[in-house]
Amino acid sequence: MKRLPKDEARRSLTDRLRSSARSFKRELTVYRCMYQDPRTPLLAKMLLGLAIGYALLPFDLIPDFLPVIGHVDDLIIVPGLVLLALKLIPPEVVADCRRLVD
Repeated sequence: MKRLPKDEARRSLTDRLRSSARSFKRELTVYRCMYQDPRTPLLAKMLLGLAIGYALLPFDLIPDFLPVIGHVDDLIIVPGLVLLALKLIPPEVVADCRRLVD
């Protein structure tokens, strides 16, 4: 396997992090658009709000000081709530919001 020089490896990592940050920011904008859309069902809005709230709250259902389990809950609960909300939102609303953000 070919190794990259340190500068190129750092640049590559930096580029990937920037790309991930842009993607994350875009998805948050899409979710906000769906949340504000009047065609989005109330339950889906509540689930999106819970996901965002849980991600931002300073406390967790399972404390982070517990090894592995404390951090895994964040990786399961937040995406689970978002996925459930996305299943409840009509596909045309999702498509419209993605098109609007792009």
